[in-house]
Amino acid sequence: MYQVVRKLFFTDCQCADTSKSYDDLFAKLDTNKDGKVDVSELKAGLAAMGIKTGKEAAQKIVSSGDQDKDDGLDFNEFCKYLKEHEKKLQLTFKSLDKNNDGRIDFMEIKQSLSDLGMDISKEEAQKILQSIDVDGTMTLDWNEWREHFLFNPATNLQEIIRYWKHSTVLDIGDSLSIPDEFTEEEKTTGLWWKQLSAGAMAGAVSRTGTAPLDRMKVFMQVHSSKTNKISLVGGFKQMLKEGGLTSLWRGNGINVLKIAPETAIKFMAYEKFKKMLASDPGKIQTHERFLAGSLAGATAQTAIYPMEVMKTRLTLRKTGQYSGMFDCAKKILKKEGVKAFYKGYVPNLIGIIPYAGIDLAVYESLKNLWLSHYAKDSANPGILVLLGCGTLSSTCGQLASYPLALIRTRMQAQASLEGSEQLPMNLMVKKIVQKEGFFGLYRGILPNFMKVIPAVSISYVVYEHMRSGLGIQK
Repeated sequence: MYQVVRKLFFTDCQCADTSKSYDDLFAKLDTNKDGKVDVSELKAGLAAMGIKTGKEAAQKIVSSGDQDKDDGLDFNEFCKYLKEHEKKLQLTFKSLDKNNDGRIDFMEIKQSLSDLGMDISKEEAQKILQSIDVDGTMTLDWNEWREHFLFNPATNLQEIIRYWKHSTVLDIGDSLSIPDEFTEEEKTTGLWWKQLSAGAMAGAVSRTGTAPLDRMKVFMQVHSSKTNKISLVGGFKQMLKEGGLTSLWRGNGINVLKIAPETAIKFMAYEKFKKMLASDPGKIQTHERFLAGSLAGATAQTAIYPMEVMKTRLTLRKTGQYSGMFDCAKKILKKEGVKAFYKGYVPNLIGIIPYAGIDLAVYESLKNLWLSHYAKDSANPGILVLLGCGTLSSTCGQLASYPLALIRTRMQAQASLEGSEQLPMNLMVKKIVQKEGFFGLYRGILPNFMKVIPAVSISYVVYEHMRSGLGIQK
C-alpha cells in the first residue's frame, strides 16, 4: 500500500502548490465526475498511470481514508489521507536520520535495520540507498526520501515495530520476556500506554482462564517426586476434594494484581536502560536491547518479588491457612521475617537471562524469516503467524529456564512445608538431580505447556477487544 501512495502522491504531486496538485490528481482519478473516487476508479486510474498495485491495495487506501463510510473518497478525505501519510513519512525519516543532519546515509539505513534484528550487509544497504538516491550523492535528503516514499513496504521500520508486538499482546503467565519496542508515532500520540493497558487486561483474563493449570504446575513442582507421583487427574481430584471447585483458582488474585506494577516498572526501566546502554544516542543494537530488557526485567522483578512469594504460598495454601493476601503477608512477616519475601530471588534473577535471550533470539529469527520470504505489501504478519512465532519463542524460553523456575518455586514454598529442610539453591539442585535425575528439574512441565495455547488465544482475543474499546487502530 505504501508503494501505491508513494507513486500516487509523489509521482503526480510535485507541484509547489499542494492543494492544486491534489486537485489535479483527484480530477484525473475521478473519471465519472461524481465528486468521489471509489475502488474501481482508483484501480483503473493507477493502471492508466502505469502503477502496479499490490493485492487489495486500492481497497486498503479507500478503506483507510473513507471517514463517512460511503465506499469512496471525496476531495477532503483524499487530501487528509495523503497529508497523514506524509506525517508518518516524516517520523520514519526522523527515526532513520540518527545524527540529525537532515540526510540519511547507507550506514544509518544498515543501523536502523540492525536495531530491529534485521542484519543486512554494507552492499545491501548501499543498494537500497542507490534505489532512492536521485542526485547521486549517496545520501538522501528529505525531498528525495519523500519522493521515493519508503524504500520497501516490507522494511518500513515503523510498520515492523507496529505489527510485530510480542510481549504486550501475548501472555503465557511468565513476565520475563524483553519489552516490546514502540514507534515514535505511538510514543508521541500516547498510544503506548493504551497498548500496555490492553495487554495488562488481556493478561489478567488469560491468567484467570488458565489458573487451574497454573496451580497444578506449582503443586507438581513442589510436591511431586519419584516416591510421590502426582498425575494430572489425580492432582485435580486431590485439590477438589481438599477445597472444592474454587480452590483451583487459589493464588490467582495476586497473580493478576502484579501485572500492572510489573508492566509499568518494566517499560519505564527499559526506556531508561536503552538510553544508558546505547553506544550512540538514538541507536540500539540487538545485544544492547537484550541487555536493557534483561535489566528492566530484573528491576521489575526486584520491585514486585514479595508478591511472587505470596503468589506461591497462596497457591499452595490449605483451606483456612490464610484468609487473604494481607493475612498471608502478615503471617509470613511474623513467622519468617522480611527475608522470606525474597526466597528464591537468585534463581529467579538468573532465569531471566536464558528466558529473555532465547525468546528474543527465536522470535527475531522467525520474524526475519517471515519478512524476507513472505512480506509483500505490508509488514503485517496476520494473526496466525504472530501467534505462532510468539508461542514458539516463549515456549523455547520457558523450556530453557524451567529448572530455575522450579528451584525458585521450591525455595519460596519450603518454609511453609512441614518437615522441609531450608536448602540454598546449589544444594537443592544437587538433591533433586541425585534423587530424581535430570528430569526431576522438569516436574510440572505438562500442565505448564497445556496452558500455553489457551493462554495465548485468550490474551490475543481480549487484547483485540480492548484495542477497539480504547480506540487503537490496526
